[in-house]
Amino acid sequence: MNIFDTLSNLGYGELHLGHDAPSGLRALVGIHSTKLGPAIGGSRIRFYDTEADAIDDVTRLAQGMAYKAAIARLPHGGGKAVIMAPADLQKWPADKRADLFKAFGRFVDHLDGRYITTEDSGTSTSDMDVVRTTTKHVLGTSIDKGGSGDPSPFTALGCRRGIEAIANHVFGKPDLKGLHVAVQGVGHVGAHLARELQQAGCKLTICDVDPARRQAIAAELGAAVVDVDAILEVECDIVSPCALGGALTEALVPKLKCKAVAGAANNQLRTPAVGKALMARGIFYAPDYAINGGGLINVAEEFAGYNAANARKKTMAIYDTIAEIIDRSKREKAQPEVITDRIAEERIAAGTHTS
Repeated sequence: MNIFDTLSNLGYGELHLGHDAPSGLRALVGIHSTKLGPAIGGSRIRFYDTEADAIDDVTRLAQGMAYKAAIARLPHGGGKAVIMAPADLQKWPADKRADLFKAFGRFVDHLDGRYITTEDSGTSTSDMDVVRTTTKHVLGTSIDKGGSGDPSPFTALGCRRGIEAIANHVFGKPDLKGLHVAVQGVGHVGAHLARELQQAGCKLTICDVDPARRQAIAAELGAAVVDVDAILEVECDIVSPCALGGALTEALVPKLKCKAVAGAANNQLRTPAVGKALMARGIFYAPDYAINGGGLINVAEEFAGYNAANARKKTMAIYDTIAEIIDRSKREKAQPEVITDRIAEERIAAGTHTS
């Protein structure tokens, strides 16, 4: 791949590479923009087949974080880190993993606060506690370390608020009572969202790759259960992808039996063409980085001194964000994800995160 072409196409920015032989660290940090403030974004650890795959992942994810922060009206730009995990990472003892994250913290620290890291796929609050020992530029640490703990409940809260906006502005319903939502994946965020929806009066159908987990959530909430392969084709009001990205494909769109898609998963559309196909069928798509921003909002609140009430208030405002996207999508006759990108780009260009 041509790295500078990639950076130019995505509107970059900085790309930093970190290597520490003793710990085995091979990491990349993409800083898409700092126009609204220090770049914020998670650090994920996973195995990559090639370095080009890691570069592609980190640059696209960092751009997404810049847009996500702008949509959430946060005083932050967007960044992301990926740690290229060795194939045998799962066999590593705890002290060896800790050495890796200490080295990663030193790498982040060398960026002098232009990038603030937090947890993401494959990393945890305890990993961030280790990172905290070698840099102050980290959020999402455990509560006893001064952090806000698990952000999943805030991500779920924001998704529920977005679904409420859809119920009102797309379905014409003042609340969620009686709406049937099919939740794909009831892991950390999906389980919290399912509880939020059940308490609001929704009928639920769920799935999960973990049989024990899905049965436990189904028993707790009185939800119907279907196989993973069937969840997206359930006849319902709203499909809510809360598992891995790329669940929505062009081949799937004709099989959908819902009026809206709104979930917590990142990168739900496999390709841009999927968004066009959804709009052509009259299915509203809530852009993932707009509706799932509650976790980021909560973590970012730590930057100025954590206040749970402020984090909740800002997360509740995701309702207004989704309502604005719906309104502009109708007025401008454009796909919701296109409108969301426009809003984010307008705010970044203006250099302001306030309303």
